[in-house]
Amino acid sequence: MTTGTGTVAPGAGGSVDLTPLAGRGSLTWGLLDAWVIAQRNLRHTWRVPDMLVFSIIQPVLFVLLFVYVFGGAINVGPGLNYVDFLMPGVFVQTVIFGAMLTGLGLAEDRQRGLLDRFRSLPMSRSALLAGRTLSDLVRNLFVVLLMLAVGLAIGFRFHHTNLAKVVAGFGILLLFAYAFSWVSATIGMAVSSVEAAQSGGFIWVFPLVFASSAFAPVESMPGWLQPFAENQPVSVVVSAVRALFIGGPLAGDVIASLAWSVGIIAVFGPLSVRFYRRTVSR
Repeated sequence: MTTGTGTVAPGAGGSVDLTPLAGRGSLTWGLLDAWVIAQRNLRHTWRVPDMLVFSIIQPVLFVLLFVYVFGGAINVGPGLNYVDFLMPGVFVQTVIFGAMLTGLGLAEDRQRGLLDRFRSLPMSRSALLAGRTLSDLVRNLFVVLLMLAVGLAIGFRFHHTNLAKVVAGFGILLLFAYAFSWVSATIGMAVSSVEAAQSGGFIWVFPLVFASSAFAPVESMPGWLQPFAENQPVSVVVSAVRALFIGGPLAGDVIASLAWSVGIIAVFGPLSVRFYRRTVSR
């Protein structure tokens, strides 16, 4: 109820004055709501760590497989160890596969009826999606740091001591992960089950990851595949991170990778919110 002095709400011991909170704008409330949802998802991750464990095991297996089984057969050019060529690609693959969990989590919340429960609360409609993508970004950062430790253990080394370039490389990785979380969120909101979200997410991710420069030079691929492999977003981001970590031309790939990430967010952010609103309005 409202009075002449402000807004009050009933509580266990009477009325609670909400006037001090009224000065906050809708953007502030949206960010606070998103942070609460992100905390909820992170607590769920730590309490049920199975998915986190499997998210770590998969890229580790990829590293060991490619380094010790296929590495000797892949020519990456003179003066470059295959593990140094490989790890930037593995980092990108790791964050993309990790971002796909965003859609799975949202689809699971939808099946369990949590979306309807959140809709009944006085919170921003976009907070659920923003909180989920934010929590998955934190989880991706944790997994990438673990993969960095694995890479260092098997011989990966940065080819310079410029800390700014290393930080910039990881920043590009995380921005790309955040962008793909919005793609995954769109898929999770567009399909009707967790199984459909899993299939719909990974079916199109596999061609992007494996038809890229992540694991082998584009020049070693068939001529008809090279234009796609060289210009698709995964290859662009891998090239940018590889240049920042082990050297090479920077400006073009870095700018292109940032453009891809911002463009993906600009398209799939509003699209995922639209699907979410359509879902909760049914």
